[in-house]
Amino acid sequence: MATRRGARKGSAKDADKRVPAQAGRGAAAGSPAGSGETDERLLVEAAQSDPAKFDALYELHFERVYAFVASRARDRGTAEDVTSEVFHKALASLSGYEWRGVPFVAWLLRIAANALVDQAKRAAREFPAPNDPPEPASDLSVQASEMRAIEHRAQLFRLVGQLPAAQRQVVYERFMEQRSIKEIALRLRKTEGAIKQLQLRAVQNLRAQMEGSHG
Repeated sequence: MATRRGARKGSAKDADKRVPAQAGRGAAAGSPAGSGETDERLLVEAAQSDPAKFDALYELHFERVYAFVASRARDRGTAEDVTSEVFHKALASLSGYEWRGVPFVAWLLRIAANALVDQAKRAAREFPAPNDPPEPASDLSVQASEMRAIEHRAQLFRLVGQLPAAQRQVVYERFMEQRSIKEIALRLRKTEGAIKQLQLRAVQNLRAQMEGSHG
């Protein structure tokens, strides 16, 4: 729900510190490959031949990866860092990827799941909590129901990016940063009533777009 810029071609460098907000330039939610499996396979093969073309895969799947990570990460900063790490690792490992008829995003989500486990281990070493019981090992599989939830969140991220700037800012402050109406009003130099109206319009716009996409 903050600004996302496209990855620099050939490096995935601009995946750093990004969360989805702009309208996705890839496939619509619920259709990972747009025109179908063949198109996605061609994108993968093109990126394997020329890493500069990885940008198309980044654009296509960014919101899905972020939605998956954000649902499991403890905070927004961690979600941003892990999402960045996923695309760096994916680009670095792309030459060894083999197409087996499974959507490319499944491979990205496996990388994300492992990255989340690694991040949790690093956090435990840096900030040990001896009184807390150890967390169970993460399930690296993604069930169909979770994939639907990921698609839903990814679509929501894209739609938030299409809101007018003021509404988008209020949604970001309210729901990502968990700030109160009063805090947002002070930060944006508006009245609390104005912030409530912006939030209401944003929610109404999002609901209408979500309902329209399922109509």
